[in-house]
Amino acid sequence: MNAEISTPLAGIFPVLPTLFDDGGDVDADAMREVVRFALGAGAHGVVYPGVASEYASLSWAERADMTALVTDEVAGRVPVIGGASAATTDEVFAAGRLAMEHGIGHVMILAPTALGADLDAHRERLTKVAAELDGLGIMLQNAPTPIGADLTADALVELASSCSDVTYVKEETLPSGPAISALRSADLPHLKGVFGGGGSRYLIDELNRGAVGALPAVELTELHVAIYQAHLAGNSAQARELYRLSLPLLTAQALYRTRFTKYVLERRGIVDRQHVRADHPELDAEARQDIDAMLDDLHAAFPAVGRVAN
Repeated sequence: MNAEISTPLAGIFPVLPTLFDDGGDVDADAMREVVRFALGAGAHGVVYPGVASEYASLSWAERADMTALVTDEVAGRVPVIGGASAATTDEVFAAGRLAMEHGIGHVMILAPTALGADLDAHRERLTKVAAELDGLGIMLQNAPTPIGADLTADALVELASSCSDVTYVKEETLPSGPAISALRSADLPHLKGVFGGGGSRYLIDELNRGAVGALPAVELTELHVAIYQAHLAGNSAQARELYRLSLPLLTAQALYRTRFTKYVLERRGIVDRQHVRADHPELDAEARQDIDAMLDDLHAAFPAVGRVAN
């Protein structure tokens, strides 16, 4: 059995962005730098490509090349969760096979918006994927519309109950907590764990309800790792204080999404690649000034998250 499948997943698994140069082409050197940053910041694993990677805007060649680059740079030091979400089931098959070619043991698959609340359709799709990608662990991503199907807690439990190949769930509908509690209390021996999403804006509630970790964006990895480690050690006061420090920035991230991630990576001196393909709001001068101030505040309280001076 693939060691990545048999070893339980837990902790902070940042979803890596795709970095583009000023001309809009993928920048391989910048991608390597952001992988190195995530590993150096203590990530327990990484995810690529996910929604935060702008996967829907990538050509198949770009997706394949960057998956190869990420796994090469990680070099087995931590698990990689391969993003296998795609517009069609055949493309999901292809993304899963790509992950397997690079030794990835788990793939994350979004419950798609197009299937809505039709559990039979979701079940049929997952069954086909599991049969085609035999040997891979499946993480089912339940995201709110318009990104995902926004399955209810009851529907998610029913779907997970009927699909034993779903070994993990990434739950990020709003509120995420009740769905995590429902999954944790259900009799699902095949389900190894539930991860939080939603940018880790609800991380403490998710961990308190039994989430085994979170899949946030990458730019605050040190802070998210520190929150998780404090919680794991039973230091709830420290975990909650660190969590409070994250919230101003994560509120801005919810608005500006990938543009926020890339701006913060630049301000922290990690990588300067600001081009975004996804249709996310622009950061104007006032928004950038506000983010800079929040980074200064965070750095003063938690110096591990560095801030580049103007």
